[in-house]
Amino acid sequence: MTLHIFDRQMRRGAKADTSGARVERAGPVVRQVGGDDDWNGILWSDLDAAGADAAIAEQVAYFGRLGRTFEWKLYSHDQPADLGERLVRAGFTPEEPETLMVGRIGELHLDGEPPAGVRLRAVDDAAGVELMMAVHAQAFGGDGSLVRHQLLAQLAERPEELVAVVAMAGEEPVSAARMQLHPGTGFASLWSGGTVAAWRGRGLYRWLVAHRARLAAERGYAYLQVDAAPTSRPILARLGFAALATTTPYLSP
Repeated sequence: MTLHIFDRQMRRGAKADTSGARVERAGPVVRQVGGDDDWNGILWSDLDAAGADAAIAEQVAYFGRLGRTFEWKLYSHDQPADLGERLVRAGFTPEEPETLMVGRIGELHLDGEPPAGVRLRAVDDAAGVELMMAVHAQAFGGDGSLVRHQLLAQLAERPEELVAVVAMAGEEPVSAARMQLHPGTGFASLWSGGTVAAWRGRGLYRWLVAHRARLAAERGYAYLQVDAAPTSRPILARLGFAALATTTPYLSP
């Protein structure tokens, strides 16, 4: 039942994540369309074997006319069952799969304390965003420009839908995480939880999950959702999250 609610509220009924993007419902496909610095992609689809290839070609052509690359966010229960294979044949490249994990906040194990000397700093300005990006660069590598753009846009436009924090050891940022609130749904999404290598294994990830869960509960949300990497999945399972599906990003030609 939770998976059905997730699909209905978070995928079929999705709202754009920045003011520069829009969500469109094009027949059996729900997509987000934005600028170069926005996330562009397919959020949900309701396809069958007879029409899947034509629907894929239609989306490739649509985003191509806009000059946009995009991501088809595929879930393991999406139909037809060979949709991933069809995307590959159409020129898409799969990235590493993640596990969709959902926890009912009232049933999670939200204990844990931060290491001595570590404090939280709320990310509510550009300086906080840069502290967060410093953690991301060490924890995940990569560019990070899309996350930076999203954070700055949300702080400027819809700060009430964002919770972002950095764990500071003195003046050093050592862990960071954010939470996206989804008004009109029962879900808050956890993203970007990362810790620099020297501080891993000290409970920071667990502590930041608990912190965000309590804030979500105070604001009336019932569920937390995470696209969990293999390193995060066992921690989340111990906290009481359940694995509902896998999700794989397929990048367009």
